[in-house]
Formats: sequence, C-alpha cells, structure tokens
Amino acid sequence: MGIMDRLSRLIRANVNEMIDKAEDPEKMLDQILRDMQTNITTARAQVAAMIAQEKELEADLNETRELGGEWGEKAQRAVTAGKDDLAREALRRKRDNEENSKVYEQQYRVQLQAVDKLKSQLRQLEAKYQTTLSQKDSLIARQRRAKAQVQVAQTLSTFSPMDPTGELDRMERKIRGGESQAAAMLEMGDESFEAQFRELDVDHDIEAELEALKGGGSAGLALGSGGDAPGATADAADDPMAASVSASGSDDAPGTPR
Repeated sequence: MGIMDRLSRLIRANVNEMIDKAEDPEKMLDQILRDMQTNITTARAQVAAMIAQEKELEADLNETRELGGEWGEKAQRAVTAGKDDLAREALRRKRDNEENSKVYEQQYRVQLQAVDKLKSQLRQLEAKYQTTLSQKDSLIARQRRAKAQVQVAQTLSTFSPMDPTGELDRMERKIRGGESQAAAMLEMGDESFEAQFRELDVDHDIEAELEALKGGGSAGLALGSGGDAPGATADAADDPMAASVSASGSDDAPGTPR
C-alpha cells in the first residue's frame, strides 16, 4: 500500500471521526426533514412539468388525429369533385398526420408512464416525510433519554469507579475506628479514676499504720518511767536478802550518815 493511500485513509478516518462526534441527532433530524421538504418541492415541480408535457402530447395527438380526419374528408370531396390531383395531395397530408399521430401516441404513452412513476415516488416521499415528522418527537425524546443515561453513567463512574459498597465499607471501618478510639479514651478515663481511688485507699492504710506507730511510742515511754516497779517488787518478794537490803537501805535513808 502506497504512502498516499495510507495518508488518504488516515485523513478520511480522522474527518469521519470528527463528523461523528459533531453530529447531534436532534439537529440531524431537523436537517433531514428540511432536505426531505426540499426534495418534495423539487419532485412536485418535476411532476408538474411532466404533467404539462403529457398535456401537450395529448393535445398534439388529438390535433393530428383531427387533421388526419379532416384531410380524409377533403380527399373524399376532391374525388367526388373529380379532382384527383387535389385528392392525392389531401391523402398525402392525411397520411402524414396519421404518422404524426402514431408518434405522438407513443410519446404520450411513455409520458403517462413517467408521470405515474413520478407521482408514485412523490407520494412515497410525502408519506416518508409525514412518518419522519410524526416520529421526530419520539426520536428526539429517545435521544435525550439516552444522553441523560450516558451522563448519569459517567457521573456514577466518576464518583466511584468501583463498586459503591466498597466506599460504604471504608466509611464503616472509619466510623468503627472512631468509636473504638472513643471507647478506649473512656476506658482510660475510668482507669485513672479507679487509680485515684486506689491511691486514697493506700493513703488510708498508711495513715492507720502511722497512727498505730504513734500510739505504740507513747505506751513505751510510759513503761520506761514506771513500769519496772512491779518487776522489782516481784524480785524482792522472791529474794529475802534483797528484801532485807532494801529494807535496811530504806531505814538509813532518813538518818544522818554514820
């Protein structure tokens, strides 16, 4: 394949693609109706012209027939008058008109067929025009509906090229994550409060132990100052010698030294 052929095909392909994209069905329908109306007007003019020719041929045919009949009558009168030369001339003209009438008759028949054919085509074109005109609204409605469906499909594909349920699942996971985070924060807050209460309990135990220690120290001091007397008394009671020494000591205490 030559370069020029490939280039020509490429140009035609690009031009056709541009034309296809630029075509608007609604506008194309209007243009088709205008073209059909123009064709109908042209066809009517052609049919009218053909009918006029038909009428002319019919008139020529009738005229030649009448002339042929008239020259036949003239030939008869010339024969009756004994003028053979005049009768011969009348017969020649009669023959010429008869031949012309045959030609006109043939042309007239052909013209009749042509006119009938054009009339039939004109009726078909007018019927097609009426059908297209009646279907125009429904075709435009279908085109607009298809265009709207395409726009909706494009919008949906732009919004979510995949299954929309995937977006819903993602939103659900996000909301569930927020709920989990909120629950975790609440749980941490509860634990902090419990820890504070536990600290209060610990402090209470410490204070109780401190009070116990304080109470135990006071008792020890009291025992240290006067708590040995009972023990000493018991020892003296058990040991007579200690008791006598103690007694002698106690006797000497009020007196003067010896």
